[in-house]
Amino acid sequence: MKKTTFALALTFTTALSSTAFAADVPTGTKLAADQTYTYRILDEFASLDPQLNEGVAGSVVLRDLFEGLYNQDSEGNNVPGVATHHDVSADNMTYTFHLRQDAKWSDGKPVTAHDFVYGWKRAVDPALASPYAWYMELMSVKNGAEIISGEKTPDDLGVSATDDYTFVVNLTQPLPYFAEMVTHTTTFPAPKWAVEAHGDSWIRPGNMVGNGAYTLTEHVLKERSTRVRNPNYWDNENTVLDTVVALVIGDDAQGLTRYRAGELDKTDIPAGQYPALKDEFPAEAIAVPRLCNYYFSYNLASGPEAFQDVRVRKALALALDRNVIVDQVLQGGQFPAYNFTPSATAGFDVPEIDYAGLSQAERDAMAVELLAEAGYGKGGKPLAFKYLYNTSEAHQSVAIVATQMWKQKLGIEVTLENQEWKVFLENRGNQNFEMARGAWCGDYNEASTFLDLLVSSSGYNDAKFSNARVDELMAMAKSSQDAGPLYTEVEQILSQEMPVIPVYHYSANMMLKDNVMGWPVKNVQQQTYSKDLFKVAK
Repeated sequence: MKKTTFALALTFTTALSSTAFAADVPTGTKLAADQTYTYRILDEFASLDPQLNEGVAGSVVLRDLFEGLYNQDSEGNNVPGVATHHDVSADNMTYTFHLRQDAKWSDGKPVTAHDFVYGWKRAVDPALASPYAWYMELMSVKNGAEIISGEKTPDDLGVSATDDYTFVVNLTQPLPYFAEMVTHTTTFPAPKWAVEAHGDSWIRPGNMVGNGAYTLTEHVLKERSTRVRNPNYWDNENTVLDTVVALVIGDDAQGLTRYRAGELDKTDIPAGQYPALKDEFPAEAIAVPRLCNYYFSYNLASGPEAFQDVRVRKALALALDRNVIVDQVLQGGQFPAYNFTPSATAGFDVPEIDYAGLSQAERDAMAVELLAEAGYGKGGKPLAFKYLYNTSEAHQSVAIVATQMWKQKLGIEVTLENQEWKVFLENRGNQNFEMARGAWCGDYNEASTFLDLLVSSSGYNDAKFSNARVDELMAMAKSSQDAGPLYTEVEQILSQEMPVIPVYHYSANMMLKDNVMGWPVKNVQQQTYSKDLFKVAK
């Protein structure tokens, strides 16, 4: 009876349009003999477990080692991954994904719906303590929130395998962008037998079993990791790159030096060097809009008492000259930010924010006035605090210029603290900071991926900001047919409460060798898959 009711409820089928799955090599292209792609990363990955990863660099690797229900194409559209298509019930509460039957794990076992059930239950299991468990709650998967809070068990999660190749997800509410969320690494399948055999070390080379286009063959902490073609990947025939190497190089200038020496195919552009590099390497210096923001986060839970005064928070935000940071420090096509959500976000209309329309001189005057009203700064109580950032010349440059502005305009003393990525993440997440650098790249292309960060219950609300109206608006947006006005009100509240200071919205700045093809420059999420890249003969 239950099965019959379910079948009748399915009325909408979504067939994905693209048939281009791997490298799209034009006819007549002469490929390079050596298909090794080497790139630089800033820090060691926090984890290569898909349910434990929380970094952009780690996600790049995981999209090679594992494959989720859907992938993204070069413009950010969903294309088939392990799932070929899905059905949606009439009430938009049940998603049924149909899996291809030729997908295999790297050890030759078939990839089944049970592997997704296992992976999704892992993600919400308090015993695993995934830093991204909250993402599953955002997806509105039935009982996800209750499992994360310990009220129910992972077996209660609203996911099931009706057979080996049919994966069903039950939601607690309709979520218009749900299908866009399943390209995220947290939703990838996991090999239960490998996890149980090796415990925490199942992600080491030799132990790891993946279902992606590549397998991990080498991982030297803080030095390098190597992945090579997975012969069991269902589309291995159309994959071109043989080997992908990520080198940990913590210094931007050194990365550029090694790029110039031909040791790297891709590296980040050091702050302030894009214009000169574009002149020198017009085909290799790239800057395109990216779905990421950069902000400063107050610690409102245990930071300086002064941060409890909204006048202080707004004064610091007003005195920050974003044009100087973007045009004179970074010089890479970034966009000054006065609101939290990037304008590149699909369907998002940038709201009118009062202070955005003022001149910098007007903002500075307001900042001085607000700080004086709060009793701090020149002529008032001294204000000093520590600013925490992770290792990067660009982060350091932004921090230095921001603190100079605050000192000169407001008389505020700021001490800079620098930590490597993993330590930084732990301290910021545990509120062991006073003010910290923050940045967020959209997990899916919709405004809630940014604004949900500032909901009281968000696992990444490092400011520990809590506003009942923001929580209410974001809850309403989950099922709204037109969430735009709700997002506008949230942004306006944020501009008044200023729990974080928006600084700029990213562009993707990189040096990329001109013989590397297939880079998704039009995908604002910059979700890359090495299987889509190839190197041509020069």
